[in-house]
Amino acid sequence: MLSQRRIEIFKAIVDEFILTAEPVGSKTLLEKYNLKFSSATIRNDMQGLEELGYLEKTHTSSGRIPSTLGYKFYCEHLLQDKQYLNTEFALQEVFSNKLLNVDDAIRKSCEILSQMTNLTSGALGPDANSQHLKHIKLFPIDARSAVAIFITDKGHTENRTFSFSDDVTVDDIQNCCSILNDRLQGTLISDVLDKMDAIRPILAKSVQRHEILFQAFVNAFIKFASENVYFSGANNLMYQPEFADIEKLKSLMKMLEDNELWKNIGKQDQIAIKTSGNSEFVWLDDVAVVTSNFTLDNDECGKLMVVGPSRMDYDKIASMLEYVSGMIEKSYGKV
Repeated sequence: MLSQRRIEIFKAIVDEFILTAEPVGSKTLLEKYNLKFSSATIRNDMQGLEELGYLEKTHTSSGRIPSTLGYKFYCEHLLQDKQYLNTEFALQEVFSNKLLNVDDAIRKSCEILSQMTNLTSGALGPDANSQHLKHIKLFPIDARSAVAIFITDKGHTENRTFSFSDDVTVDDIQNCCSILNDRLQGTLISDVLDKMDAIRPILAKSVQRHEILFQAFVNAFIKFASENVYFSGANNLMYQPEFADIEKLKSLMKMLEDNELWKNIGKQDQIAIKTSGNSEFVWLDDVAVVTSNFTLDNDECGKLMVVGPSRMDYDKIASMLEYVSGMIEKSYGKV
């Protein structure tokens, strides 16, 4: 158990490093945080905190930075519940728009979170495979591309743009859409692809370019059924000093594309803690992820996330995520 003095010194180091991204020394702590301890005492306690694994010493400075274990301790014991009125006001504008469905509201919330935090925000939506297909809409963009909109019985909506290898007429697209709706309405999402083989000969009788449309639709549907992870503000990570190394940045961008990783976030062999609120903190090497769960009116669960370097403002981000998840449940959860 850390003494109160070491906790005070440690918290000042974390707060300063989050603010500046620079290793913190005893001189900075004395001048900026008005600690009532001598320079020698602070240095001794910093050494002790390093030996306990809460701080690390860099090669380029005599100062210290928090370790992953240190951030874990900070999030478990030193977080403060804060309000961020500017963010809350912007989010209230989103949820006051009754015309938005839940998917659009979540995406707009993610955009606001990424802007306010200068990090990457994301959402893990409900698993579409447990739902039934209610309706499909196909809209031609031009002779070689179209948009497919998939709507489920739980109100989940997704759109996917797909391209053709040859020209396709508007009539073919409309005929294809009618056949798909007649044959697939009410089908469990996980069973749609199996049903498609039986639909292929029906399409062949009524649609001229049936094979091109069939394959394009199947590819679009596979994406819809498997992708329920959305990120906003991925480019924000380029401006974080921790990811100035191009190889680190490439690795992080590849991580964002790994849907399976995000579907299992916090479930694998990762350092993770849950707060007394509705937040969870997960650390993946140099990357920190703050998450908050929400439940919709059909008992489906989703997850909001903010992704960034371990040096992030955990107080601010946890408070924001909990506020957004609360607004989602208030607007789209059970009455």
